[in-house]
Amino acid sequence: MSIVHFIGAGPGAPDLITVRGLKLVRRCKVVLYAGSLVPRAVIALAPKDARIVDTAPLHLDQIVAEMKRAVARGHDVARLHSGDPSLYGATAEQMRRLDRLGIAYDVTPGVPAYAAAAAALKIELTLPDISQTIVLTRTSVRASPMPRGENLKTLALSGATMAIHLSINNIAAVVRELTPSYGAGCPVVVAARVSWPDQAILRGTLKDIRAKVKAARITRTALILVGPALAADDFPDSRLYAADHGHVLRKPARKSTKRG
Repeated sequence: MSIVHFIGAGPGAPDLITVRGLKLVRRCKVVLYAGSLVPRAVIALAPKDARIVDTAPLHLDQIVAEMKRAVARGHDVARLHSGDPSLYGATAEQMRRLDRLGIAYDVTPGVPAYAAAAAALKIELTLPDISQTIVLTRTSVRASPMPRGENLKTLALSGATMAIHLSINNIAAVVRELTPSYGAGCPVVVAARVSWPDQAILRGTLKDIRAKVKAARITRTALILVGPALAADDFPDSRLYAADHGHVLRKPARKSTKRG
């Protein structure tokens, strides 16, 4: 029985796709990929006789028709999405169509952009006493409207590290909505085309990041990270590896009983 494989291709670097995802691409006779967001080096690993389709100019019905046609011919389909399919991939609507058609599918996760950005920055996004929560969100520009209550001003009340997707063209609104809660001096990072050869990383604050983005002429494929964890160096060590902290795999170190 033929199947559609939804595959997270990762943030851009061709070697950041998972081993499982790579194996699927290498054996599928039909490969659908998301335009310039998926590296050609990954697509090139498909079988030489595979049908390769860039879905950027296609609408949903056309994409599903490609899947339906392939499965009817007995071919497995590699449906490649950038990053991880669970985040802003428009995969749910495709799966819903496949359910209605009785076409089997599975999902292979990928490296999300926020994880790749943290790696490029060599930072941890969750620091003790600084931030233990990451908010993954976006703003409304030309895409679907945000649900009620999911605006930046409300989400900012937590003080958590924020990873704001699909919003670089809305940077003025991002700054305006977050400044009251985080303060103008809060660290901000804009990671454009993270892990691609032309990757660009801008560091700043809510006060100056808009000007830096404008000067760098970054207008697409960029993630906005906001929060004190981005620049913190004064935080306590995690209890995870503390010598006096025990768990099922490690007993706590005994306190010395020696007397002077």
